[in-house]
Amino acid sequence: MTTAAPARTRAAAVPAPGAAARRPRSRRRLAPYLFVLPALLLFAAFKLYPIGSSFVLSLHRTVGGKETFAGADNYNRLIHDPLFWTALKNTAVVLVVQVPLMLALATGLAVALNSRLLHGRSIFRLGFFLPMVTGLVAYGIAFSVLLNKDYGLVNWLLGLAGLDAVPWLTDPLWARISLGLALTWHYTGYNAVILLARLQTVPAELYDAAAVDGAGAWQTFRHVTLPGLRPALLLTTVLSTIGTLQLFDEPFVLTGGGPDNATLTIGVYLYQNAFKYFDFGYASAIAYALAVLIGILGLIQFRILGEKT
Repeated sequence: MTTAAPARTRAAAVPAPGAAARRPRSRRRLAPYLFVLPALLLFAAFKLYPIGSSFVLSLHRTVGGKETFAGADNYNRLIHDPLFWTALKNTAVVLVVQVPLMLALATGLAVALNSRLLHGRSIFRLGFFLPMVTGLVAYGIAFSVLLNKDYGLVNWLLGLAGLDAVPWLTDPLWARISLGLALTWHYTGYNAVILLARLQTVPAELYDAAAVDGAGAWQTFRHVTLPGLRPALLLTTVLSTIGTLQLFDEPFVLTGGGPDNATLTIGVYLYQNAFKYFDFGYASAIAYALAVLIGILGLIQFRILGEKT
């Protein structure tokens, strides 16, 4: 009687056949989810929640520091807001004029940096990529000093050449040109590096075959280099489009959106409504309109360039 109870206890402690094998298997299945869980929680806290909260905020109006439900009034206001359309037009001008010019320069630069005739290619590659590591605000301030009408270095050099000073940042047309120059200086090298990486994967046999067929430099570029660069061109075009639509730092530091709203972009207008006028509901509506615009343009670009890639 006294020895039967410990025997039953030991029998109960022994796991049933197969249970030990099932337990490690279930742990193995659970392990990936546990490793991913912290990233998912952070993504939900810092991405999904702000996105959802911003949409709720876009349906409210700020009156006397209090949020009141306004339905679609902010979106209706957006459609009839002339400043929003001015900001959209300015952003579109940068997108249509500056981005193609920059990508054309980046393509030519990538081809030049890939040429065997160029000595010291590593130094040139580093030199053209260096502007990218410069802080956005820092290079914006540097350009605002260089392009200052009264004491800027550029106008001083123009004076030495006998030319009149140019109102780089105070005239609407020259302010747009100044913004384009700053963006081109900063991002051309970055896009050239992406294109160069793709260019180095184009098989050398294609160039040899083109040479055997008697193709000239332009024909080789058109029929070998350009088709080989198409995936990288699609990537740089989409990235440049998204970056341009979100353009904020350069116009904000260089001109503050002026003169006469000539460099007011959607990003600057969004910032002004949120942190200057504290109209967070309207700023959220602008943000959602911008997100829809980016999505539509991205799909169009993938449709046009992606099918050929």
